Amino acid sequence: MADTATSPSRFDRSLVEGPIPQAVWKLAWPTMAQNMIGGLQGVIDHALVGHLVGYAANAAIGVSWQIVLVVIVFITSLYTGMGVLVARYAGANQPDQVNRVFYQATLATLFLGLVVLAPAGYLLAPSLLDLVHAAPEVKAQALPFLRIFFLGSIGMLLFFMLGGALRAAGDARTPMGLGIALTVLNIVFNVVLIAGAGPIPALGTRGSALGTALAGLAVAGFGLWKVHSRTLVVQFPGEGRRGVDWGIIRALFRFGLPAGFQGVVMNVAGVMLMRYIGSLAQSAQAQAAYAVGYIELFSFITWTSVGLAGATATMAGQNLGAGRPERCLEAARVAARFGLGIAATLGTLFVVVPRLLLGLFGMDDPGVVAIGVGLLRYLAVSGFFITVALAYTGALQGTGDTRSPLFISLASQVAIPIGTCALLQAWGTLTPEGIWRAIVAGHVTRCALSVLRFRQGAWRKIVVDLGAAGR
Repeated sequence: MADTATSPSRFDRSLVEGPIPQAVWKLAWPTMAQNMIGGLQGVIDHALVGHLVGYAANAAIGVSWQIVLVVIVFITSLYTGMGVLVARYAGANQPDQVNRVFYQATLATLFLGLVVLAPAGYLLAPSLLDLVHAAPEVKAQALPFLRIFFLGSIGMLLFFMLGGALRAAGDARTPMGLGIALTVLNIVFNVVLIAGAGPIPALGTRGSALGTALAGLAVAGFGLWKVHSRTLVVQFPGEGRRGVDWGIIRALFRFGLPAGFQGVVMNVAGVMLMRYIGSLAQSAQAQAAYAVGYIELFSFITWTSVGLAGATATMAGQNLGAGRPERCLEAARVAARFGLGIAATLGTLFVVVPRLLLGLFGMDDPGVVAIGVGLLRYLAVSGFFITVALAYTGALQGTGDTRSPLFISLASQVAIPIGTCALLQAWGTLTPEGIWRAIVAGHVTRCALSVLRFRQGAWRKIVVDLGAAGR
């Protein structure tokens, strides 16, 4: 059966023909909202297991997610490659090519999730926990969590894949709806499975992993049903064109793997930074301040900036596909301006009411508050640079230049902050303020390099060609 939706109205042409600020905001705000709502899940999980099981369960979930993030970020880099191809062909108004790419990404996801990640994750979970030096009582809670999560991870992978394809094709609202449904189901499942209800026993950390897996499977199943019903902007190809296309698979990894390595680099850098914080004389207070100030409060800037990065990626890819590279440049500038406005608003709160913000997380120890107030002042400055950096990173990746952000991350997120901390420690002058300055220096460097690289315009020469649609 041939593809049915071939009219120009299938894709949102305002992204390549209409006003750029409206187009960027149309793509960005649903992802921002989804990220904000999704953040509730982790808070509820930690609160439940902390009260019902104890601090070892909190540590187990935290350690498990450190491992999960490295693995998932690397595998889902495939969807960065998918996004490059989908956006380019959507911008060129070639729905058959969009369908081919989406279908091959689905096949690759099923193989990686069911054949690779599930069995490998189950078998390697004990070794991975040993690698991060999990304490025995933490490992006892984390091992079943990891094994259940990996066995049921296919739902989460399919959810990420579908959301990425829809956003790249210009539909950001459907992924927002799916994301909200995922969060709501996750919360419901976790409340029941962690705490127990009626005949269902309290499963503790096992319940947290099982709830996440069930929610992912339910939402992914619904999403694929919508794809099968051909009501979404991305669809499966017609009958007779559903074999494995190794040309597309190679393209997915060609554009996606650099983004995967970048994600691993960022996570490893974060772990290394935590080790330097843990070596301070006031390590406990500094780690608490960092956990609340950087991981929680600063996330409000990064979550919104990630939404803007996704918007610029789609705008850049689609407009390059439509033969309008000048709109790629303007989209990056517009997204950066939106981000600066958000960073200014949140940064003002960091400076004006830092104690109130810390108090919302129960931070009342004088030592923790003093360090946290100092950190928030540095982050108020850092927010301006990271939001611009992410806007231009999205623009680079959307055009297909996924290697430059990897090298920029190596320089700005590893060499600068980690190198600075190593020198300060060697000189015996490592302090919380020194670490905070190193973080800001890394963000400034990332911003400068990202803007410079995009303005060089090498992305204009990147070619995407998958051959005839009927292959």
